[in-house]
Amino acid sequence: MVFRNMGIDNCNIETLAELCSTKSIWTVDLAYLLKKFSVNFSYYTITVGANPNYSDETFYKEQLSTDVVRVEKLFREALASGISILCRSISEEEISLSILSGKYIAIALVDQYKLSRTWLKDIGLSSFGNGNEGYTGHYIVICGYDTDKDEFEIRDPASSRKHEKVSSKYLGEARKSFGTDEDLLLISLDNGKNGVCCSSLQISPLVKYQTMMPE
Repeated sequence: MVFRNMGIDNCNIETLAELCSTKSIWTVDLAYLLKKFSVNFSYYTITVGANPNYSDETFYKEQLSTDVVRVEKLFREALASGISILCRSISEEEISLSILSGKYIAIALVDQYKLSRTWLKDIGLSSFGNGNEGYTGHYIVICGYDTDKDEFEIRDPASSRKHEKVSSKYLGEARKSFGTDEDLLLISLDNGKNGVCCSSLQISPLVKYQTMMPE
């Protein structure tokens, strides 16, 4: 959906999967994929490399030991490959300013379980099931923001709904869950350079809502 939005129509999901050359997709794999298509982006994360603290997490346990060498190599070679990695957290406010500028969309790593439970909170339920569900890594596209409601519009490949919105608070909880490293790819829709600092953006107060995905 990101490639379609940028006018890149000469690839399908099978082609993208082949280019990744692995079924165990990390954010750094997506960064290299974007680079292959000459997409300009900034890569934010709070951990450069494979985080050893995740070795006991069920989601990572099976693959981490086999992925660590490959992933560490990708990180080491990132700068030489033209990929700038910014080792810092990016706030929901910074993301909203970027979206409202009309120049960016984002791919974010989230905890799918926490994200899928946001609707329970909206109707006043605090939990569902036995509460022991662990982290499940999942990627979403952040493509719009409503300043009046403080809500982000997202595209979720796991959802059957065409349009989905989530509050800034709940998106932050899902993005900053243990296991995500707060990974986010801020994708430029113009010809800017990698490593753009979105915190310097100044948005007119007249801008109330912006979405960068077609209806």
